[in-house]
Amino acid sequence: MRLFCCSELRKTLCSKQRTFFSPRGLHRVMLLFLASLFALSSGILSLDELNMCMNAKHQKVEPGPEGALFHQCAPWSDNACCTANTSEEAHNDYSYLYNFNWNHCGAMSSKCKKHFIQDTCFYECSPHLGPWIQPVDQSWRKERILNVPLCKEDCEQWWEDCKDDVTCKTDWHKGWDWSSGTNKCPADSKCRKWTDVFATPKSMCEQVWSYSYLYTTYTKDSGRCMQLWFTGSNPNKKVAEYYLNAAQRGQSFPVFMLLFLSVILFFCNNVLA
Repeated sequence: MRLFCCSELRKTLCSKQRTFFSPRGLHRVMLLFLASLFALSSGILSLDELNMCMNAKHQKVEPGPEGALFHQCAPWSDNACCTANTSEEAHNDYSYLYNFNWNHCGAMSSKCKKHFIQDTCFYECSPHLGPWIQPVDQSWRKERILNVPLCKEDCEQWWEDCKDDVTCKTDWHKGWDWSSGTNKCPADSKCRKWTDVFATPKSMCEQVWSYSYLYTTYTKDSGRCMQLWFTGSNPNKKVAEYYLNAAQRGQSFPVFMLLFLSVILFFCNNVLA
């Protein structure tokens, strides 16, 4: 009886193996393999986010070298989303870029203004903002950045150099009086000391541009924060790559489960059926 059972079991297993390795079975394995590659390729294609430009008002369609970027925008010359003309206008008061008046509560100090110029260079020129680009329904742009993690030193020095200035608004993206063609403080506001409007570096960096930036405690040597100020090669590409890879790791579990369930289904249909 025992010999008979073993013999029948061997016959059954051999039959299943023939089914599994039959042309039809191998064809289905190939389809499964191709489906897996397709699922994984969606993550690989997102690497384009490491080198891209926003669909906004002045950025180029694709990043590339710009040999003559002006002054504070010069660090992006090797690979930039801005043109030389944009970089020059970023340094001007009442620039045609946005007709924005830094001096809306009297003359802004030069030590404070240099940070807003640098912020403009970063926004207009950086090709490594992909992980934080979000679609937006606005007349002057189709995309924006949201919660870009800034290095602690850059944010705190920005606030420190502006703390003796004055302003009338917390969010500089909206709520201005544009009746004259440039921004003025709205009638129901008044100019106040910077530290009364922005009590901390965190509040300034996050609120001034509607949470385009995120205050972090990461320092520049951490590789976990974006630098507004740098010299030499752009360190922000590696930072963007880190956050992009982190996002992909978060997506890997659903992909794994999809593949796992597909294999189980295939096994049930071809081996156990």
